[in-house]
Amino acid sequence: MDTQEQATKLALASTFLGLVVGFSGLLHRRDASVQLRPFDLAQLGLATYRTGRLVAYERVAAPIREPFTETVPDASGTGEAVVATGKGWKWTLGELMSCPVCIGTWVSAGLVYGLHLAPVPTRVYLAIMSSTGVAQILSDTTEALTWTARESRKQAAPIEGV
Repeated sequence: MDTQEQATKLALASTFLGLVVGFSGLLHRRDASVQLRPFDLAQLGLATYRTGRLVAYERVAAPIREPFTETVPDASGTGEAVVATGKGWKWTLGELMSCPVCIGTWVSAGLVYGLHLAPVPTRVYLAIMSSTGVAQILSDTTEALTWTARESRKQAAPIEGV
């Protein structure tokens, strides 16, 4: 990792921590706290999952990723992978944007802040993205089970004479 990449990662981590500390200070001054009910946490998790995958993989977000990533055939030859391009800070941002868990950390922070600072639009976003997150999980599960079943049928050769 070169110096520019290290500096970019350090700047991103510092920004993230600075925002957490600043938001916490704001809550402390207002004698408030972030109180999440179990349903809120479930929605945050699903919305973060869906938004992270949307930013990292979906074609609709390709223009946002384009300066920092490229889409290439994956190693298995069965699909595509989004990978970071460029050097220095561009490569580091590409790494962040091509990783649904990495970008999900930032998304989650924004959603938690949003629940406190702008609860109504944030809850609308949570409802939309958490429901599509559930739909994506169900779709991916169905696809995986279908693929597994097809492979099992291919491997189970018919017994002759039966």
